[in-house]
Amino acid sequence: MNQSTVESGVEPLVETIVGIDLGTTNSEIAVVRDGRVEVIPVAGAVRILPSMVGIGDDGALLVGQPARNQYAAHPERTVRSIKRRMGESARVAMAGKDYAPQEISAMILRHLKSRAEAHLGVAVNKAVITVPAFFSDVQRQATREAGEIAGLEVVRIINEPTAAALAYESRHQGARKALVYDLGGGTFDVSVVNLEGDVVEVLASHGNNHLGGDDFDRKLVDFALAQLQQKHRADASRSPAAMARLQRAAEATKIALSDAPFATLAEEYLLEQDGIPVHLALEVSREQYEAMIEPYITETLDAVHVALSGAGLAVADIDEILLVGGATRTPLVLRRLEQELGKQPRAEVDPDLCVAMGAAIQAALIAGTQTHRVLVDVTPYTFGTSFLGELHGEPYAHCFAPLIRKNTPVPVSKSDVFFTVFDAQETVEVCVYQGEDPDALNNIEIGRFVIEGLSDAPAGNPIVLGLSLDLNGLLEVTAREKKSGLQRSITIGNAIARFEQDQLATARSRVQALFGEDGQQAGSASVDGGAGDETGAPGIQARRLGVEAQALVEKAER
Repeated sequence: MNQSTVESGVEPLVETIVGIDLGTTNSEIAVVRDGRVEVIPVAGAVRILPSMVGIGDDGALLVGQPARNQYAAHPERTVRSIKRRMGESARVAMAGKDYAPQEISAMILRHLKSRAEAHLGVAVNKAVITVPAFFSDVQRQATREAGEIAGLEVVRIINEPTAAALAYESRHQGARKALVYDLGGGTFDVSVVNLEGDVVEVLASHGNNHLGGDDFDRKLVDFALAQLQQKHRADASRSPAAMARLQRAAEATKIALSDAPFATLAEEYLLEQDGIPVHLALEVSREQYEAMIEPYITETLDAVHVALSGAGLAVADIDEILLVGGATRTPLVLRRLEQELGKQPRAEVDPDLCVAMGAAIQAALIAGTQTHRVLVDVTPYTFGTSFLGELHGEPYAHCFAPLIRKNTPVPVSKSDVFFTVFDAQETVEVCVYQGEDPDALNNIEIGRFVIEGLSDAPAGNPIVLGLSLDLNGLLEVTAREKKSGLQRSITIGNAIARFEQDQLATARSRVQALFGEDGQQAGSASVDGGAGDETGAPGIQARRLGVEAQALVEKAER
C-alpha cells in the first residue's frame, strides 16, 4: 500500500472515533473508512485479540496472544476473562501484584488503541465501547473508567445487541423486530429489538453475566479430570499449570466440535503421577459434548421467553434471529433456536466481529460519517446429504441432512457423522444435494460417489462426511470411515450455480422453439385456431414444452 493510499484512508475533516468490543474471551476494534466498516488487524492479518494480559519473564507487559501463550506455563502471571469481574471491588493478582479489574481491561484497551493508531496513521482518542445489555450501572461505569485509564474518551457506551443489529442491518429499509441472541465467552444476553433504518430500539433484554463459552470449556475440563482420575488415579486439579493446559485444550476441542463430529482433547506430559509422566489423549464426540452443555442452552432459551414476555411479544412476532458471539457456532445452539422459534437464525456476519463492526457504525454516526451496508460473502443455498431416517413419522431412505446451511459465510467447512445400516456393510453411496426440503429427493442432486471396502464391522460403523465450500463455488466432499481411515472424495465445480452449461443450452433451445424463427410465440399468430385434433395436439405439445422450459428457466434463476 502506498503512502497516498494511507493518507486518503481517513477523512481529514471528520474526527476519528473507533468502535471497540471489549469481550470476555476476545476483543476487537473497528473503524469506518470511506464509508466501509473495517475491523483493524491487531497482529499481522489477525483481527481478534485474546482478552488476556500477563507479565513476562523479563517483567514486560504481555497483551493478547503472547499472554495466552504464557498462560499454560505461568497462570499466576496471567489474567483471563476479566470482563466477568468488571464492577467488583475485589482486586486480581498478577505476577505478585494486585490490580483492579478496570486496570486489566485498560491494558487491553490501550493495546487496541495503539494498534489502531499504527494502522490508521492518526491519533485515536475517542471510542464507542460495547457492554452486555444486562450489565449493571456499576459494570458500565467500570467499563468507562477502563477506557479513561487507557487514554480514551468514551463518547458512548452501547449495548452489544444494539451494535450487532447495526452491523446486520446498516442501511436496511423498513421496520422489523429481531431477537438478538448473544452468547459470548463469559456472558449471555438476549434482546428483543425494533429495527428501522439505522435506529435500533431495545424493547426488552434478559440474560446472565456469568454464562458463556467459558462454562462450556469447564464441562470439558471436568470430563478430562474425571477420565484422568479413572484411568491414571491422577488429580490434575491440584496443579495450576496442568489446569491451565487443560483449559486451553478444552477450548480448542470446543471450537473443533463446532465443525466436526469428533475431536481429540490431548496434552502430552500433562503431569507426573508417582514419577511417571501422564499423557492425555481423549476423544470427545459432539454428542457427548452437547449432552454436557444442554442445561446451559436450555437456560438461554428460558431467557429468550422472558425477554419476549418483557417486550409483550409472541414468538410469531419475531421477524428474524441474529446470532452474536463465538459460542453461537455450536450446532446445538442453532438446532434448539430453530426448534424453539421456528426460524433459521441469521449468521452471515461473523459473530465474533459483528459487535465491533456495529460499534464502529455507531461511532461513525456520532462523528457524522456516512456508512454503507456491511458486505459479506455467503452461500445462497444449503448443501447436505441423504440418510435413512424418519420423515413425517415414517421410516424413509432419503431424509435430507443439511451440513452447510444457506447464508453461511464462505469459505466454510462442516462435517457430521453417519452410520452404516447393516452388519459387514462393504459400501456406502454418498449423494450430495442442494436445497431446503426435508425430503432429499425434492432437492437438487449435484453429485454422488461410492466408498467401497469398508471394514468388517457391525451395523453402526461411523462414516464421517465433510463438505468444504470455497469462494469460487467449489464444493469438496469427503467421506471417511472413522475406524480404518479409508477415504474417498470428489470436487463439485460451481456448486453455487444451479445451471450447467448444457442445461442452459437446452433451456435456450426449448424457449427458442416456442417463439419460432420470427421471434413470435408459437400459436400466437392463430389466436382463433380451432380446438380440433390437428391444431389441438400441437397446442398441447406447445403448452407442455412451455411448462418444461419455464421450469428450466426458473431453475436457472434460483
